[in-house]
Amino acid sequence: MTRTNQQRELQFSDQFVACYLVENVKDFKVEGGVAVNLDHAPMHIGGPVPTVVPGWKSTVLFNAVIASANRVAVFRVRSEVDLGGIVLGEWDWFGNRFAKFPRTTPLYISRYDEIGAVHLDPYAFANQRAEAVDLREYGIRLNLWWAPTNTDCFLHNEHPFLEIHTQIHGSGRIQKFLERDENTLYKQISMAPGYTHDPFVHVDNAGNPTYPWHRYWSDSDAIWLAIEFHPKA
Repeated sequence: MTRTNQQRELQFSDQFVACYLVENVKDFKVEGGVAVNLDHAPMHIGGPVPTVVPGWKSTVLFNAVIASANRVAVFRVRSEVDLGGIVLGEWDWFGNRFAKFPRTTPLYISRYDEIGAVHLDPYAFANQRAEAVDLREYGIRLNLWWAPTNTDCFLHNEHPFLEIHTQIHGSGRIQKFLERDENTLYKQISMAPGYTHDPFVHVDNAGNPTYPWHRYWSDSDAIWLAIEFHPKA
């Protein structure tokens, strides 16, 4: 029999943000934080009126019980006091990982954590068809991002993987552009704590992901989660 409520800290959990993973969830109490459903199956929240969080979506919980779920990650900012100290800890300035990144942009990234694998149809995931008929295996990798208020987190369109994001703290926007030019903005997604956006990738006939030019813009001091799906050989 599979043991329930298998819990571990995520690799990037630190003195600023508590981050942990729970698998085979059954009647698990969350005192507070953003709970992210990291599976296709729904996450069921107990209470006088039980509710459901769909697969790959999230919510903010306060002294709540997750009645059942396959795999959930929970994130809680421990304190907002001196939260900018994140940049002095184990987080990297993103330019250390991407040489072309603008030197004056204060965007920081946590360590990564590989949390397991999932079988999904990339076309169904991208909402290009209704039913999952071409299941492929993907490894799931998580990391957090941090930026202070009004940070332009860099226009880009290159991702060799599928990706969605969850807002953990503060607020921001994911903006999409017709070209690599901020004057060609055509769509915007508002991000508030506990919100996970829908995929906006297009998968081509070969199964490769294509993204529009896009960027994250922080409207306040902000922390958000990247959920990456990397194809396995």
